[in-house]
Amino acid sequence: MNMLVDGEWRTDAYETAGDDGSFDRQEAPFRDQVRDDPDATYQPEAGRYHLYVSYACPWAHRTIIARALLGLEDAISVSVVDPYRGDDGWQFTPGKDGCTRDHVHDVDYLRELYVKADPNATCRVTVPVLWDTERETIVNNESKEIMRMFDTEFGDYATHDVDLYPEGYRDEIDRILDAIYEPINNGVYRAGFATEQAPYDAAIDDLFEALEHWDDVLAAQRYLAGDRPTEADIAMFTTLVRFDNVYHTHFMCNVQYIREYEHLWPYLRDLYQTGVADRTEHLGDSNVEERPASEATRETGIGETVHMDHIKEHYYTTHPEVTPHGIIARGPDLAFDAPHGRDELPGDPPSALVGASSDE
Repeated sequence: MNMLVDGEWRTDAYETAGDDGSFDRQEAPFRDQVRDDPDATYQPEAGRYHLYVSYACPWAHRTIIARALLGLEDAISVSVVDPYRGDDGWQFTPGKDGCTRDHVHDVDYLRELYVKADPNATCRVTVPVLWDTERETIVNNESKEIMRMFDTEFGDYATHDVDLYPEGYRDEIDRILDAIYEPINNGVYRAGFATEQAPYDAAIDDLFEALEHWDDVLAAQRYLAGDRPTEADIAMFTTLVRFDNVYHTHFMCNVQYIREYEHLWPYLRDLYQTGVADRTEHLGDSNVEERPASEATRETGIGETVHMDHIKEHYYTTHPEVTPHGIIARGPDLAFDAPHGRDELPGDPPSALVGASSDE
């Protein structure tokens, strides 16, 4: 792994494994907050903040989904890096399908923005990044916190009536986010980047014990926190949607496919098919009558944020210590759009969201 050391790019500085061969993830270094408070340094404003993402990265994918479901596309602009991350780190290749240039500074590499924010930065260069165009700096590069800020601080600029961190659910959402992080979200990396058998085995045991647990939970309820989708489901989704195509093979998480779980697989399809309904009143037009839920269709959805081509290219070409030849595995071709039957369980998406019917 490469990183910045005192503002200089180093290709020999960051080791992913600890002394015992276990994966060691560095904490995100930029942790400022956008707050809807007149005294806050970073206040929510339309057009002020810019989001840097990779479609391949599950952490960045969280923020992409939240931005789309909340309807913040016009308020928060975005730039997309190349899925391949070489010796120079994340790069901008606007001529490549799905990638963009850096719309703010037009630099070639994401690391240049880290140095703009902190000329003496010592850290890994990761996505997502929330950039403040007014103060010319990075606000935050921790995915869970960016997702939370989008949901709780940008309400005045959201065009969809969606709440992913609702009152009455917040303690449970926070508990679940903590519960799934180490064994599942980070667990696939703990397995894939382990360099000794013992830490790999421990990661695999934790991962599949946790997957079995949540498969059991989802037998009786539609979503992780109960009867509505929340931030916790987004955090679970971005790992599960990559699992069979990447983690099962590339990271040796091959005890079981997600598509072999009785409840996790329909749950994943349910989320994939969930999106914002085309009810015009949610865009602020009070003169248009709301369509009945039975007639609503998705205007944009979680599935549209999944770029499997970027995901597979990134993992199979970027980690030579895991797959040294850069050959991209061909399969599997999963039917994410197949009926899921989850709408038979108690609970529904919020009124602004709609999912596919189980009898489609």
